[in-house]
Amino acid sequence: MKPRLLFATSNQGKLRELRGLVGDAVEVVSLSDLPPVPEPVEDGPTFEAIVEKKAREYAEATGLPTLSDDSGLCVDALGGRPGIHSARYAEGSDQARYQKLLGELSGVPDDKRTAAFVCALCLAMPGGGRAVIEVGRCEGRIGHEPRGSHGFGYDPIFVLPQGKTMAELTAEEKAGISHRGVAFRKMKPHLLALVGGPAVGG
Repeated sequence: MKPRLLFATSNQGKLRELRGLVGDAVEVVSLSDLPPVPEPVEDGPTFEAIVEKKAREYAEATGLPTLSDDSGLCVDALGGRPGIHSARYAEGSDQARYQKLLGELSGVPDDKRTAAFVCALCLAMPGGGRAVIEVGRCEGRIGHEPRGSHGFGYDPIFVLPQGKTMAELTAEEKAGISHRGVAFRKMKPHLLALVGGPAVGG
């Protein structure tokens, strides 16, 4: 019987990405595949603290090895904001959030608009075992207007070094360079270790 891994998300896109990464070696289930469990309060000060709390609490509640993720956009000119508050930066839609960001950066020149997408992943074992955290980053800058129709969130205003926005990339191109793709690839050896059973992080 294949080992089971809980990916603490209900996002089907993220779920497909992880299943593609680990292949058939591990059965990946999501929160929607299990009976309801209490949702952890995301009150940590950093991406790493948030994902570790989520992974540990879901692992204890379900008895399954658990992977959690958190990500956001960190803008240098704004002191790292919106950061861990990226999803709640403004009420309403993704467009409302990135338009607020563009407004805050009004008049800021290109060389001061540097930013990075950050994704933190944590894999925790039930029973209070070790947890391993990996972080992926994608560097770029904030453009002056949205471009592109792919992706979500802040993708239309995040300009990559080659000049395209994240929203102008195909899903395959984005997976190759995105913060989440980088973090997933770093985490892959730890996930595959579930098959052989060595300690996480060992």
